[in-house]
Amino acid sequence: MAKPVIFTVDDEPTVLNAIERDLRKKFGRDYRILKADSGAAALESLRQLQLRNEPTALFLADQRMPHMTGVQFLEQARALYPDARRVLLTAYADTEAAINAINRVALDYYLMKPWDPPEERLYPILQDLLDDWSAAFRPPFEGIRIVGNRWSPAVHSLKDFLARNQIPYQSLDVEADEQARQLVDALGPTTPLPVVLFPDGTHLAQPTNVQLAEKIGLKTRAGMPFYDLIIVGGGPAGLAASVYAASEGLRTLLIEKDAPGGQAGTSARIENYLGFPVGLSGADLARRAVAQATRFGVEILTPAEATSLRIKDVYRIINLSNGSAVSSHALLIASGVSYRRLDIPGIDRLAGAGVYYGSAVTEGMACRDKEVFIVGGGNSAGQAALYLSKYARGVTILVRGESLSATMSQYLIDAIRAAPNITVRPRTTVIEVHGETNLATVTLCDAVTGETQTLPASALFIFIGALPRTEWVSAVVACDEHGFIPVGGPRPPGWPLDRDPFVLETNVPGIFAAGDVRQQAMNRIASAVGEGAMAVSFVHRYLATL
Repeated sequence: MAKPVIFTVDDEPTVLNAIERDLRKKFGRDYRILKADSGAAALESLRQLQLRNEPTALFLADQRMPHMTGVQFLEQARALYPDARRVLLTAYADTEAAINAINRVALDYYLMKPWDPPEERLYPILQDLLDDWSAAFRPPFEGIRIVGNRWSPAVHSLKDFLARNQIPYQSLDVEADEQARQLVDALGPTTPLPVVLFPDGTHLAQPTNVQLAEKIGLKTRAGMPFYDLIIVGGGPAGLAASVYAASEGLRTLLIEKDAPGGQAGTSARIENYLGFPVGLSGADLARRAVAQATRFGVEILTPAEATSLRIKDVYRIINLSNGSAVSSHALLIASGVSYRRLDIPGIDRLAGAGVYYGSAVTEGMACRDKEVFIVGGGNSAGQAALYLSKYARGVTILVRGESLSATMSQYLIDAIRAAPNITVRPRTTVIEVHGETNLATVTLCDAVTGETQTLPASALFIFIGALPRTEWVSAVVACDEHGFIPVGGPRPPGWPLDRDPFVLETNVPGIFAAGDVRQQAMNRIASAVGEGAMAVSFVHRYLATL
């Protein structure tokens, strides 16, 4: 954390330099001493300090300044830093103004000029005020700050991106947070929201995920044009494959559209993964895997999206959304699946403003003491319900079937039954959502009786179905009617080699598929990890034939 600031203001250069010298001599070790020759200049500096989220401990301002008196400056400075101590530097004739300022700006002290000797007439007074300030001081958040409207879909998108990439951030709501409004004022009224503020004082207005990624140091462009193996998808299958491939000497590139971890990375708690008896979050699993892959030299691009694939001789060439292209001898498709969109009235308008696909971890804290609903009966839905139940007043799980037992692991069902604020409503669907700027109510329908009911809701989390992310390869790689990729088996039509495809090989030699994206996948993290590791052994066998 940067040293707290002591700010002194005086329009007389000799006085300003003298007070700065004395302040630096006594307090320079523990505080930054800043000065300004006018109230306006000081306020501009304070706004920059606020943008960098740097603490200010004390103001020492001369009363007799043109254009803006010391009291007027302290009044405006107090709005920016209400907890800083305020001291007025006065001449004898300014005593009445100083006394009036005690009520007007909650003045802590006023000092008479001259203050010599400072050891007797300056330091003890300021030290006492600084001790009081320090006792109540709480260090400010030093990471990235997002300033915008709580219900803005753009704000949700930024929060979700940072959370999934495990970048600490603080979100400030301009509708409810005075600090957020002050930051907007400091940036200027024409600055479009949301704004992302960085610790160095810079900011990005309405950034894309790629712009944000480049600013915080994530890699979005490949360092080389060619690799032994390119892996598209950074879920458990892709991450496992990258670790095994790089550890065995293959030049490996991993391309991830959103954030490493995939859907598994959004899981609040995974308790049935081998080797972690007390469980771990999806974010923890992703963090460990990324660290392991990086250690072995895997190059990870995120966010980076593969948009198309073409074959040229023994090369598999992938075009990316940023206009670049990379190639390799072997390709592993581990792009996973995304949640299906819920097609009901009002849903698209409220997406990101109370309606969320996944994202339970990102929005959990915002659901404190509120009613939330979850659509879906799989493990992801169960993990989200248990996580949200720590914050929400009530969590209702809506499932179309008779119960959770057909689609959810028993350990989650048992935990849900034991949670006093989780309700499961079988044979129930959401048929409409309502709200102006954010979700307010949901309309439910009983599949047996046909009866409908509209209930208040602050958030609706959707965990239904699975859509494979294969549109970018469908012109080259065979997919079934649902978009999933068949692998292995007898030689498919047009297969050019004398051998049969390897177990995880597609209809194109040297292109493999693993994890949820392949046809008849097991949809479990452990199986995805195993397939990712297994795919690398077949990649080696394929490369040996080139």
